[in-house]
Amino acid sequence: MTTIQSKSGRKQARWETYQHEGHWRSAADEFDAAKLGMWLFLTTEVLLFAGIFCAYAIFRMLYPEAFAIGSGYLDVKFGLLNTIVLLVSSFTVAMAVRCAQKNQQSWLRINLYITLVCAALFLAIKFTFEYIPKWSGYFFFLDPTLGHYEKSGQTAMWGMFHFVEGYGGKRPGAFFDYPFAQHPAEPLWWAVYYGGTAIHALHVVIGAGLLTWVLVRSYRGIYGPKNYTMVETSGLYWHLVDLVWIFLFPLLYLIH
Repeated sequence: MTTIQSKSGRKQARWETYQHEGHWRSAADEFDAAKLGMWLFLTTEVLLFAGIFCAYAIFRMLYPEAFAIGSGYLDVKFGLLNTIVLLVSSFTVAMAVRCAQKNQQSWLRINLYITLVCAALFLAIKFTFEYIPKWSGYFFFLDPTLGHYEKSGQTAMWGMFHFVEGYGGKRPGAFFDYPFAQHPAEPLWWAVYYGGTAIHALHVVIGAGLLTWVLVRSYRGIYGPKNYTMVETSGLYWHLVDLVWIFLFPLLYLIH
């Protein structure tokens, strides 16, 4: 919807001229329906992760030793850091909704930028310091745990990653070839670990995509006190991402 000229001669922002769709009785009904629809969608997302949690509970009950051994390979510091990052992003996305409600356009965009930076930081930590070393044996040169191992001298990506012989191979299922496995069910642990964390990481990417679209549209003056539906529904999705990780972190990282 384009902006129109107000009686005072000031161009009205697009959120000021927002009109609800004709099949709704009011803007409030439209907002409530959109929010209810997002809540219903989030219940299906909860069912998705519930399946993962059920699988975790069953296999941990059957193979507690394998899960304890597998969890011992995870670095609690990185898991805790990612937890803090997501908690910060959850606060900033809530503040973005509040800023849209109060027409604080600059702070709306600042909070969205901080949330997106947190999303990128979460993914960078997950892939650079956790997935890549465990999968391939290559450590990022700034990884503090690299000093605990003897480097083979083999590097990748212009020396940014250093190879540690015998560390990689911690892969799920049939891809598992870690040479120092202590329990035959360790591949099952890694299947649960990668399954839960990778699906969660995918949700982080999707949530970041939604918030990026909100950020782009915010520069057009679309969001304000009369129209902040997409800001709030995208924020609800992001809160689910945060909530799921709050469960994944202790279940995966704090077993030992």
